[in-house]
Amino acid sequence: MRKVYEDDTVYFISYAKLPNSIAAAKLLDVVGVGLVINKKTGIIEDISCTLITEEAKLFLKDIMVGYNLHENGLDKLIDIIQNRFHGLSQKAICVAVKAAVERYEAWLKETSI
Repeated sequence: MRKVYEDDTVYFISYAKLPNSIAAAKLLDVVGVGLVINKKTGIIEDISCTLITEEAKLFLKDIMVGYNLHENGLDKLIDIIQNRFHGLSQKAICVAVKAAVERYEAWLKETSI
């Protein structure tokens, strides 16, 4: 079933290199993390991730969907990921999330001028 997003949502994706020691690195050189963000509220409405296991994708979705970037900021989101997700790809996930959110924040500043 196709999910339909409201007009107030935007999508930002970023990538980070995976460590060579994990299985996903054999198939993918990088991990991609995409965020669907409501630009009015700052709430992450959905995420996508290129990790191999469905459980890891769902877990990351569970801990990030509903997070309010405008109220709580990027650092707290990275702390949540670091405290709850202990896969070997944790650092790459954090780098990709940080880059996607920073691109979103830069876009917000550009579009609100």
